[in-house]
Amino acid sequence: MHPNALLDMATELVRLVLRLDAPADTIVSGFLRQHRQLGPRERHALAETAYTLLRQRLVLAHLAQSGSGALERRLAILAWQGTDSFMRRALGPNEQQWLEQVNAIDRSGLPEKLRHNLPDWLAQALRNEVGEDFWPLVAAMDNTAGLDLRVNTLKAKREDIQAELAEAGIQAELTPYSPWGLRIAGKPALQKLPLFIRGDVEVQDEGSQLLAALLAPKRSEMVVDFCAGAGGKTLALGALMRNTGRLYAFDVSGYRLEGMKPRLARSGLSNVYPAQIAHERDERIKRLSGKIDRVLVDAPCSGLGTLRRNPDLKWRQSPKALEELQAKQTAILASAARLVKPGGRLVYATCSLLSRENEAIAQAFSEANPGFEFLPAAAALTSAQVQGAEALDSQGYLRLWPHRHATDGFFAAAWQRKD
Repeated sequence: MHPNALLDMATELVRLVLRLDAPADTIVSGFLRQHRQLGPRERHALAETAYTLLRQRLVLAHLAQSGSGALERRLAILAWQGTDSFMRRALGPNEQQWLEQVNAIDRSGLPEKLRHNLPDWLAQALRNEVGEDFWPLVAAMDNTAGLDLRVNTLKAKREDIQAELAEAGIQAELTPYSPWGLRIAGKPALQKLPLFIRGDVEVQDEGSQLLAALLAPKRSEMVVDFCAGAGGKTLALGALMRNTGRLYAFDVSGYRLEGMKPRLARSGLSNVYPAQIAHERDERIKRLSGKIDRVLVDAPCSGLGTLRRNPDLKWRQSPKALEELQAKQTAILASAARLVKPGGRLVYATCSLLSRENEAIAQAFSEANPGFEFLPAAAALTSAQVQGAEALDSQGYLRLWPHRHATDGFFAAAWQRKD
């Protein structure tokens, strides 16, 4: 495609994502489906340009003020993630001169707000959370996340999959904590590889894998994934159960559960029972009260731990939205707890970085439910053969940070119901 035409497409995509009226990945995917004539490199350049803009929105908007012409075009030029030579062929002499002047600016001297590229409320909240680690956290979230795989241990061994990937020219490292994980640099196309088609691997962040380890379901147990979504954690739990027992995958969204079907078919699992529920007090929940061995509550949350993958979330969330989420999280956890039988385990988890969605919810639950004994994360993870579990434990909770653990940000708390 001619550089001018591709820059026009990038400008249009920038215009769409800046509306912030839908998740960026949905907008980008829909845009690329409308332009199927694009090659892999062109698709990659467009997608990464959109995500770079969302990561650096404040500083790029500041720098774009000095140019002329459509603002969205200037932003697309500044955020461009294709080759420099390709971009230069799309620019006139004046634009090339302007771009050189902008690129010569020392960004380290800009105001902090332009360097961290966060809304004020979130910047302050993260400073309160991590203190001196604020800037390392900002740097980690400004990078693209790597690609983590979970090896389906029902079908394959991690070392064998690592070797098969190497034969395909893809270098994979063992994840440092999860005993089932592999980490790949970049985003190679895996969907057509035999190991993916066979269901030997699933794409899943290492942090998400560790939630399954914390729940630690056993063979022949009854287990509930209370907010299952598209089933990433459900499939990990089913593999740990060795395809025995009964694993319920509940979610209020039938659309998300539909996304589990092809993954479930590849996995080889036959012990999973997806079911759409109306709300956390659904009759199906009541019928299982006090009967379940293990319950995972991966609660709806702000998702701010996934900013490496979803940079639009920092612009689409707000303090008011967080208040509404906290009320929902409290209600869902209280309802899910009723499922747990005496001696059973309950795990509450989010992919948020904020204490108000994490420790605050867990502490309130502990205070309101003396019948549940708090389980320190390090001991539970060590029992699940997780390496270096002490480095993941913060005051008894599982706490994962992008800049410390190279995972998405995750939180989890575990309890055992007393007899």
